[in-house]
Amino acid sequence: MTTEFPVSPAVRVVALYRFAAIADCAAVQARLTDLCPAGVRGTLLIAPEGLNGTIAGPVAAIDAVLDAVRALPGFADLEVKESTATVMPFHRLKIRIKTEIVTMGRTDLDPVRNAGLYVSPAEWNRLIADPDTVVIDTRNDYEGAIGAFAGAVQPNTRTFRDFPDWFEREGRALLDRPTPPKVAMYCTGGIRCEKATAFLKAEGVAQVHHLEGGILRYLETVPEADSLWQGECFVFDERVAIGHGLTPGSHTLCRGCRMPLGAADRASPRYVEGVCCDRCHQTRTAAQRDGYAERQRQMEIAAQLGIAHVGAVLD
Repeated sequence: MTTEFPVSPAVRVVALYRFAAIADCAAVQARLTDLCPAGVRGTLLIAPEGLNGTIAGPVAAIDAVLDAVRALPGFADLEVKESTATVMPFHRLKIRIKTEIVTMGRTDLDPVRNAGLYVSPAEWNRLIADPDTVVIDTRNDYEGAIGAFAGAVQPNTRTFRDFPDWFEREGRALLDRPTPPKVAMYCTGGIRCEKATAFLKAEGVAQVHHLEGGILRYLETVPEADSLWQGECFVFDERVAIGHGLTPGSHTLCRGCRMPLGAADRASPRYVEGVCCDRCHQTRTAAQRDGYAERQRQMEIAAQLGIAHVGAVLD
């Protein structure tokens, strides 16, 4: 059964996660599916290690979902980051069961009991400015390319699953010093760096820290004048990127390869809005580009009519 809520002019967007043991993922999926009010869209992932996702909708509707999640055993202290959008950034609601809520390919880790130490955004600058601290970005290459903390190591991984291999190849050597350094790890909302700290501790690294609430909490709470963040933060929805104060960023999305595009990318002669960019121009067939062009045309027609077009999102 669903509940109707009045639509607010501003769409509330919440990124949420918590590592907590879930014995019956199917039961949690069924409960959330039944309880999610109409008007809520986005994605929720459920796994034996916990729950993760980003959803958007009217304020009262989102409150109802958060109340339902916090009522689950172990989820009272659910981590939530909030922002707003002028238009709905998702086109549907998906509640899925996975083996991990953030895929590293290591189901043997236990972030509930063996994660690193939280560092609040207020204390983060002091930690990463310490020369005895190695700062590691646990996000993907395209995320780090548009924004990062000053001096952070960029593993340039294509997916989070690649992080353990990078650590064995390159990361471990960064910590090979007479006096073991502190490690400070960060990601968008906190979930990837929290799991990465559990991985490093399992590999024998002792002094591991991670940014509480991730970049989103930092950009929300740390004044821009005091910030060590450079650039914009990629987010996995139609907003594409955000800046200090969680304000909308300047990047857009290539509809061909789903990569973020800055002003220089859009100035490339190979960029075609809604079709391809310099990265994917040569990897898409003529038939694919024709299909993308037709989708873009339909999106423009829908925009003129003032209606949403689900083709705006590629699965």
